[in-house]
Amino acid sequence: MDLPVVVDSNDDEIVSHELEQMRIILDEAILETRSIPLENRPRLPRIPLSKRNRAVVRALNPMLVTYLEANRDLCETDSILFGAAVAVFRIIGANLPMAGRTTRQSSAIPAWRKRIEDIAKARALIGRLTSFRSGNYRPRIVRTVRMAFAGTNISLS
Repeated sequence: MDLPVVVDSNDDEIVSHELEQMRIILDEAILETRSIPLENRPRLPRIPLSKRNRAVVRALNPMLVTYLEANRDLCETDSILFGAAVAVFRIIGANLPMAGRTTRQSSAIPAWRKRIEDIAKARALIGRLTSFRSGNYRPRIVRTVRMAFAGTNISLS
């Protein structure tokens, strides 16, 4: 939904028919986000600072006042502000992440722990290679060495 925004280089004003289209997009985005639970909302990346993007945000800010004055609930305020952010993304034509946040489950292994496990595996492999080089030709060691050198031109002899 890439809406072309015409910005006058002299005064950063947006044309009135574009303001009406922006209001329609804002209404739709706010209505959509009211029905999405907080945990299912996508994480929005930062938008690049440019003259055009600032003009869009400046044009949407006064429109938000009518929505924010009418509500008294903090969750509703959050939905309105999130909807405004989604509207900005739609107006400037930026890619929105997929709806439904990719939540990491509590059982997921953190990245730092995976790196430590990779280091431990590398150390075990180095130990087996050293053991093979020292003359240990047990089947498990030989199998590990063969897998380590698979796809290379290195022979085990």
